[in-house]
Amino acid sequence: MSIAIVKNQLADMKLFGILGVLDNALAEATENQLGGSELLNQLVQAEVDYRQKRKTANRIKTAKFRDRPALEDFDFTAKRSITRPQIKEIQSLAWLEDARPLMLIGPTGVGKSFVAQAAGLHACANGKSVMFTSITKWLEHLNLARSSGHYLRYRDKLAKFDLIIFDEMGSRKLTATEAQDLCEILEERQSNKSVAFTSQLPLDHWCEVIADTVIADAIFDRLRHSALTIEVTGESYRGVKAKKLASRKKDA
Repeated sequence: MSIAIVKNQLADMKLFGILGVLDNALAEATENQLGGSELLNQLVQAEVDYRQKRKTANRIKTAKFRDRPALEDFDFTAKRSITRPQIKEIQSLAWLEDARPLMLIGPTGVGKSFVAQAAGLHACANGKSVMFTSITKWLEHLNLARSSGHYLRYRDKLAKFDLIIFDEMGSRKLTATEAQDLCEILEERQSNKSVAFTSQLPLDHWCEVIADTVIADAIFDRLRHSALTIEVTGESYRGVKAKKLASRKKDA
């Protein structure tokens, strides 16, 4: 059987990982006198790696991140309170495995969304399904689903994600119905799945944006005891970036 026929059959079977390395693998096997089992192991591993990359890419696409930052790229030169051990704790994903919420609290521009999205991307790379959304966009989708009769279907969709990241919690007030929806999601996920929030408001101030005080207390109770809470203070990253750009222009 010719190599061309083999390649066509690999394509028909959608074994694109093997197809992508076949020529190099055969050349290496000939040059280094590799045995059949060694060549087979190399080809199978290439297919496994290819499929894992595709799955990760699909999870990232489904998550709908605004940006794709990495925790390794967090700028520690800026004067902010978040520490390397805290970043490592987030990167470990132990909080996600334990179904603990992640809370990133602090003023605008200190990197909360950066860290949240980087944690979500890291989770995707480790086989977890993630949804990233601003709290405003999530409420819009929720209300649309309710008005169109697809509320339960939308709730079922949310339930499938290992991690839901709510960005900018507190940017708008929640009605009693919206707050109840959030409370129920927290309750459903507390045993085996996780949520993450970024917010300018400390948790004990969430009552300012949740109309129903009883539900606000219930949400507060579900988060305060189990969440990994990191308060981020310091100068805005946008300001740091502007200073660096100004310094470069001056040096030029």
